[in-house]
Amino acid sequence: MSNLDGSNQQNTENTPKDVEVVTTESSKFDDIRHYRNDEVPNAIQSILNNDQVISGISGYMFKRVPKFLSFIVKPFVKAVLKKKFAKVKTIREVQEYVAQFMNGIIRDTTDGFTYSGFDKLDKNKGYLFISNHRDISLDPAFINMACFAEDLDTVKIAIGDNLLRMPVATDLMKLNKSFIVKRSISSPKEKLKAFSELSEYIGLAIKENHNVWIAEREGRAKDGNDIAEAAIMKMFYIYGKKQGFSFKDYIKQLNIVPVSITYEYDPRDIQKARELYESAQNGEYIKSEFEDIESIVGGITGYKGHVHISAGAPLCGDYENAQELADEIDRYVHKHYRMFPSILAAANVTENLDPKDKEKFEKHMAEVPQELKEIVRSMYAKAYENNQKAQTIQAKH
Repeated sequence: MSNLDGSNQQNTENTPKDVEVVTTESSKFDDIRHYRNDEVPNAIQSILNNDQVISGISGYMFKRVPKFLSFIVKPFVKAVLKKKFAKVKTIREVQEYVAQFMNGIIRDTTDGFTYSGFDKLDKNKGYLFISNHRDISLDPAFINMACFAEDLDTVKIAIGDNLLRMPVATDLMKLNKSFIVKRSISSPKEKLKAFSELSEYIGLAIKENHNVWIAEREGRAKDGNDIAEAAIMKMFYIYGKKQGFSFKDYIKQLNIVPVSITYEYDPRDIQKARELYESAQNGEYIKSEFEDIESIVGGITGYKGHVHISAGAPLCGDYENAQELADEIDRYVHKHYRMFPSILAAANVTENLDPKDKEKFEKHMAEVPQELKEIVRSMYAKAYENNQKAQTIQAKH
C-alpha cells in the first residue's frame, strides 16, 4: 500500500543503475507535483508568516471579536499555530490536521455527511477517482474523509493553476497532496506537452498504488448538469498510447472509480447563478482576480445541508473511446445522486416530501434575487432529471 505522504514503493531492484527510473517524485514533474516530506517544514513556515492566512484563521476562530481588535488576536493565533505545527514534518501529519478541520466543517456547516462504496475498495491498490464537480475544494476533501474512515490512501488532488495566483495558496494546496493542471496555457503545442506530462504523472501514480482524484470536467457544473468531458478521458490515454496499449486495455489499468457527489444545498448557488445570468445577458462573465479563492472560502464555510458521496466499483468495461468512457461516468454519477428534499422540491416531486423540507427549500429560494430564481431552481432540479434518465441506461460490463 502507498503511504499518505506519497512516497514511492515501486520495485527497482532489477533496474540497471545507469537508467533513471521515472516516478511521480522525479525531477521531470517538479513543476506539477505536490510537496515531499522534506519540503513540509519550509512550506508551513511560509504559510504561518502570511498575514492574510493569520487574519482569515483569526476571523474564523474569533467570529465575535470586532475587527478593530484583530491586532490583539492575530499575534496570539500566530503563536498558537507555530507551536502546534512545530513538530509537523510530513504530508501525512498535515493531512491529519486537515481531517480534524474537515470534521469541524462537517459539524458546523452540514446536517450530516455519509458515503458508500469505499469499503469495497482494495487498500493495496491505487484508484483513479473521477467525480462530478460542484465545489472547488470540498469535492476531493469529502472523498478524502471517506478514505480516512476506510483506511485507504488519501488522494492526490488535481487542481487548476488558476487557483494558485497567490504563493500561499500554492503552499496550502501542495501540502494537501495537490498536483497542478496547467489550464492557463493557450499555445496548442504547450497544451499537448502539459497534457502529456499530466497523463504520465497520473498513470505512474496509479502504477505506484497511489490514489488520485480528478474532476470529470474542467470547471464546476454551475448549472447543475454534471456531464463528463471526453477531453479529460483522452488525456488519460496519452501515456497509455505511448506505451502501445489500446484505449480499452489502458483504461482498465487505471482502476477508474466513478464517484457521485450530492450536496443538499450548494453554498455558492446564488454566485453560480449570477455568473450564468451575466454570461447570458452580456455574452461573458469576467471573474475578479481572486474570485476562485473566494469561492473556496465560501464553499467551505457555507451551509450544505446533507452531503453524500457514492463510489462505484472500478470500471472494467471495454470502452472503445473517450466518449464511451465519459458516458459511463455520467451514467454512474446520475444514477447514484442522493435524492435530497431540495432536489425533489425543485423538481416539484412533492408527494412523499415532508412539508417542513419543502418549506425549508422555499425559504431558501425566497433569499434568491428574482432574476436568478429560475436558474437556481433548475440547478437543483437537474439532478432529479438526470437521475430519472440514468435509471434506464445499462452499465457497460
